Amino acid sequence: MTTATTIAVAVQGGGAHGALAWGVLDRLLEDGLAIDRLCGVSSGALTAAMLAQGLARGGGLARGGGVARAGGAEARRAMRTLWERIDAIHTFSPLRGPLLERWLFGTDIGASLAWQVSQTALGLFGAAPLNPLGANPLRPLVAELLDAKSLTGTPALSIAATDVETGEACLWHDADISVEKLLASCCLPLVMPPCEIEERIYWDGGFSGNPPLAPLLQPAPPDILIVVRAQPRVRRDIGTNPIETLVRLAEIAGERVLATELAALPSTVRMIELGADAALAGLPFSSKFTPEEGLIPRLFARGRAIATGIAASL
Repeated sequence: MTTATTIAVAVQGGGAHGALAWGVLDRLLEDGLAIDRLCGVSSGALTAAMLAQGLARGGGLARGGGVARAGGAEARRAMRTLWERIDAIHTFSPLRGPLLERWLFGTDIGASLAWQVSQTALGLFGAAPLNPLGANPLRPLVAELLDAKSLTGTPALSIAATDVETGEACLWHDADISVEKLLASCCLPLVMPPCEIEERIYWDGGFSGNPPLAPLLQPAPPDILIVVRAQPRVRRDIGTNPIETLVRLAEIAGERVLATELAALPSTVRMIELGADAALAGLPFSSKFTPEEGLIPRLFARGRAIATGIAASL
């Protein structure tokens, strides 16, 4: 890899499964990879934002020396802080099973009484019973950790949310990214209130592309595009209840957009896809929403294993 090589990284969202992407990015940075452009949605947007502001605080993108590694260390610390806080407070979970339920049903919340009741409530009354107070559990965390002033464009960062009226991706870049816009990118309509920004309503960015690749191709296509997946391309268990069905529909929609964009990549771009199928095999849909004890550290470790040797091969 020469000093002129441009590297872009696309980071998928996947709720608590985004810890897999965290592990991948952690290993790439540990191995000294210098990233020029980032794009993420949902939990991938949160992770990418922490990575970008950490790199900026650490001193920039210079390759082959102390600057890149110092920036990488700061970015790794920022991502770890984010995910350790998510793990501690169950940020993605609308349902926090008591100890008795964990003893009865294990760590799979899909088997729990609370999850089963939520299916019935959704069928009878819509999504409101899952979050009757309309609170966004991510707000305090994002407000505390985001330092928008650090998002200076080195590396270039883009995040996306889905415009509910048009169904299209709305992109925000660098210092224009705010707490509200990150919350919009992560807005799951089943468990969080819609995000309104400048009189537009937004839902999770994964509905309109998980993630969109267009901002990574500007101002010119990169030499290398790394796609960091946080959801499987193929699911053997397709789900049977309302929440699982809607989650799978959202995955399919985002995947189709991504597949179309990947097929249209210029032939000059070397694409590296770090898949999630094996790492997420056997995990139920419900595990995306409830980072039960030990899940996030396990996914982090699996992500690091996936990325082993990638930076050295570029």
